Amino acid sequence: MRKKIVLLAGLMIAMAAGAKGQEKHGVDTLECHAVGFSFGALTPMYGAHSGGADGGNMRDLYDGPYLNFALDWEYKTKSNWMFSVDGDLWFGYNSDNLRLRAERMGDIYTRQGYVMSMGGSDGVVTLYNRGFAVRPGVAKIIPIFKKNPDSGVLLKLSGGWMMQKTVITQDMNEGQVPQLGEKMMPLYDHLRNGVIVTQSVGFIYMSNRSTYVNFKVTFDLSECISWSSRPYTIDKVMGLNGKDENRYFDLMGGIKVSWMFPFTGKTSYDYYYY
Repeated sequence: MRKKIVLLAGLMIAMAAGAKGQEKHGVDTLECHAVGFSFGALTPMYGAHSGGADGGNMRDLYDGPYLNFALDWEYKTKSNWMFSVDGDLWFGYNSDNLRLRAERMGDIYTRQGYVMSMGGSDGVVTLYNRGFAVRPGVAKIIPIFKKNPDSGVLLKLSGGWMMQKTVITQDMNEGQVPQLGEKMMPLYDHLRNGVIVTQSVGFIYMSNRSTYVNFKVTFDLSECISWSSRPYTIDKVMGLNGKDENRYFDLMGGIKVSWMFPFTGKTSYDYYYY
């Protein structure tokens, strides 16, 4: 009996010596592509211009704040760098937010603040702002959780092309205003193109348990330099009745919340084999 026990113990020791094992060493960072959907609000904070047409900056033209929606593509490396392309759309929270409209629209409005339609009735005209930007960017994640190195403080710099304009719509059930036909609207829409640079600071969370619990919250500060894209502009507030030769600088700030969907799983653990 003793010989059988000794033989069995020796066999178990030999099997254990030849077996391979694994040890969980630590958390590994995630490398992935991701798509993000963002929502937030922008506020025009400051404006300046290069010429004499005062009153043409975003905060002078439109009442704020502006609602901001965005679609983002991002690539995150294992060293916690992120490269992205963002597409942003913003427009006034108030759907009829052009300021001093009667003065800006030349002689279309009467002294009483009405606009006449072809049938002699009051026309129903809505005037609001719309902006769009496309920005490539680079960001860095500074981890603050030992067990989740993909989450932490987010610092980001991006820049690219922007456009903003006054959108002019008429109620099709009411009489139409002839001065705001398709050929005349470009005189009043303040269409501008330019460049935008954005600095962002905030917090990013990427779950190491769920693929779908990934988000970031940032404060964005954007500097915009824009110029008119129209050969002729009419705006009595700005004293314009011809080409707008000004260069406009606008500073905007806001909060943005983003929900991210990675294409590659979740944070994994790093195993060492022996």
